[in-house]
Amino acid sequence: MSENSSPIKYFLSGGFGGVCTVLAGHPMDTVKVRLQTMPVPQSGEIAMYAGTYDCFKKTIQKEGFRGLYKGMSAPLTGVAPIFAISFFGFGLGKKLIKRDEDQVLSKVELFAAGAFSGIFTTSIMAPGERIKCLLQIQQGGNVPQKYTGMVDCARQLYAEGGMRSIYKGSVATILRDVPASGMYFMTYEWVKEVLVPQDASAKLKMMATIVAGGCAGIANWLVGMPADVLKSRLQTAPEGTYPNGMRDVFRQLMEREGPTALYKGVTPVMLRAFPANAACFVGFELAVNFLNWVAPNL
Repeated sequence: MSENSSPIKYFLSGGFGGVCTVLAGHPMDTVKVRLQTMPVPQSGEIAMYAGTYDCFKKTIQKEGFRGLYKGMSAPLTGVAPIFAISFFGFGLGKKLIKRDEDQVLSKVELFAAGAFSGIFTTSIMAPGERIKCLLQIQQGGNVPQKYTGMVDCARQLYAEGGMRSIYKGSVATILRDVPASGMYFMTYEWVKEVLVPQDASAKLKMMATIVAGGCAGIANWLVGMPADVLKSRLQTAPEGTYPNGMRDVFRQLMEREGPTALYKGVTPVMLRAFPANAACFVGFELAVNFLNWVAPNL
């Protein structure tokens, strides 16, 4: 990751990397959200989905492949500024921590800089996640659709409860993103440092970017998954279901399903994490190189 890229290059390159992430990873994200938010079966009932493959198969059977890309307009719309701000926040965090330009940051300092970036993105991430999750849990077939798309969903949420409704789950989002972002950027820098020698070829550097990006995605979700489950349930629940917010979601989940429910949907998350985040960092690095070539003084 370029240390001296300008904020404009970080914004553009981070945005392109984010678009690559969504295109590569959204189908498994849809499966994850549906597994996280499916109703708990009553005694004698069969669960809506038996697991990742069953959810994937039923979604395609009922809605076609387009069903796997439900809700993608929301993250695509916000992804450029989200990733741009995230990458910029990481770069800014490193600059704030460094005492001089030549200082090599420790792993703890890289984690802190990454966590700092997670604070930046919540203002855009929270409403985008809320809309995305509500669109993703809509079942296809002959079932009436409450929301016709991203704009209609935002309009209905605003009519129901104003900006407070649109930003529902913001605390859960920041509790997920701060530690997860720390692990994300720290893991990327660390793995790439281990894999790339000083005289590495361009091909080796690209392979290292793919591996480091994929590992960063896995590390991110290992840390962020519990808060993500709570966030998804809070953001998709009808108004008034959880009066005390995240605390009520957590208490009910513990009482009814136990601690393992905090990792519900972990299989599609991990199946998605490696390729989606490898695509993100490859897109970012390629965009930085391209901008350095066409606009070196930008």
